[in-house]
Amino acid sequence: MAGPATVLYVVMLVVPVGLAFYLSLTDWDGFSADPAFVGAANYARLLDDPELRRAALVTLLVAAAGTAGLNLLGLGFALLVDGVSRANTFFRIVLFYPHVLSALVVGFLWSAILGTNGAVNNLVTTWGGEVLPFLSDPAWATVTMIAVLVWAGFGVNVVLYLAGLQAVPHSLIEAARIDGATRWQVFRNVTLPALGPSVTINIVLSLVTLLKTYDLVVSLTAGGPAGQTQTVAYLILWNSFHDARLGFGSAQSVILMLVTAALAFVVTRLRRRGEMAVHQ
Repeated sequence: MAGPATVLYVVMLVVPVGLAFYLSLTDWDGFSADPAFVGAANYARLLDDPELRRAALVTLLVAAAGTAGLNLLGLGFALLVDGVSRANTFFRIVLFYPHVLSALVVGFLWSAILGTNGAVNNLVTTWGGEVLPFLSDPAWATVTMIAVLVWAGFGVNVVLYLAGLQAVPHSLIEAARIDGATRWQVFRNVTLPALGPSVTINIVLSLVTLLKTYDLVVSLTAGGPAGQTQTVAYLILWNSFHDARLGFGSAQSVILMLVTAALAFVVTRLRRRGEMAVHQ
């Protein structure tokens, strides 16, 4: 049984990664039959690319703030809809539904709501107010993009935290309550430590997902205003296909892959150390 799985792993992961690394050492434009080998020139160019540095800062901001938002909202709502009832089942469906929508659709939807001529600004101007620059001001656009990403994705975190809550021993919770512990004390000393594995999984999944954000950027801000909301993944696609610099785009994708893997590894190790410290 390991044979087919190994073949699938090699074909779907190892080969594409190897091909991306090879292309990163060339100046391929996506059309020429024989791309010229340029060695590490693309990687050297990355160090002097101000656009990439700006995109990297935006990506790190989106990843950090988005991960915090996804997990805080995910855990909060999971605690609210924990338990078996028709109302909780309904609210679970409602909370998860935004994740079902395509990120492109979500971006177009919120662009129609928050754009300069969108529904919100039409109401604001009708009431005599000034247009709110949700997508036209760099700072506002970045915050708006993070908020939309959190809105669209926290349903998955709710489901994962709910699964973790089902594994918390009810006997420990009941014992803590009998001893006079408040709800906050029960959560802090019993529930949260038992959710350690769920917290680790949610943080890593959120971080990895947000680091490669591009589709919502395409439909919500298109990287604007003036390129201020470009993420690294969005910039990779722009350089590769719009500017026909697939070699340079491949070098960016290799770096993004390595950074993502490194951050996921560091976060996992830190979370495991924290869990071990709690159990000792």
